Amino acid sequence: MSDPAAPRFATDPATAAYYQQRAAEYDDWYLGTGVFADRDRPGWAAEVERLTVLLAHLTSRRTLDVACGSGFLTRHLPGQLTAVDQSPAMVAITRGRVPDATVLTADALRLPFPDGAFERVFSGHFYGHLPAGERDRFLTEARRVASELVIVDTARRPDTPSQRWDERVLNDGSRHRVFKRFLTAAELAEEIDGEIILDGAWFVAAGSVRR
Repeated sequence: MSDPAAPRFATDPATAAYYQQRAAEYDDWYLGTGVFADRDRPGWAAEVERLTVLLAHLTSRRTLDVACGSGFLTRHLPGQLTAVDQSPAMVAITRGRVPDATVLTADALRLPFPDGAFERVFSGHFYGHLPAGERDRFLTEARRVASELVIVDTARRPDTPSQRWDERVLNDGSRHRVFKRFLTAAELAEEIDGEIILDGAWFVAAGSVRR
């Protein structure tokens, strides 16, 4: 029997509802607007720019973006794009933002694609929310549908633990609890058996290729 107190993310209905509600304001985090307007994040905007340039200069691949959110990063990925998210509101935003991509509502842990359907799986700010069991399922699915995997997530800073429950406050004042892990670039690369792509103050990225 599963432990009801164990952290969940991809399979948690409350988390799904939170991201559906957050869709319209999701970009505030990247842009420093809304509830993020008063946060002190030195070098944040420059590192967001650095990240998007890095993604734009990846080798063009037939790519699946898993948990694409609002498509903020999706639009910078080169190649033929398919993107999925569990939130219909996020999917609608990404469809408008990346009109040449195929964007679908789908379960990240049960991807509706055949083996080897893509050359690359990309995922931004999803992996770090997954507890161990869901991480394993996601990595298995990602490697099933593509030989290459690129993951972007939040860097572990000196003032953050390796994991915690975050309280998230939306613009309407509603409060939500979300499980979050914070990784160094080396830890992320080791977990996916890959190499460091970005080791920043705010973001980390790693990539791996199954031979």
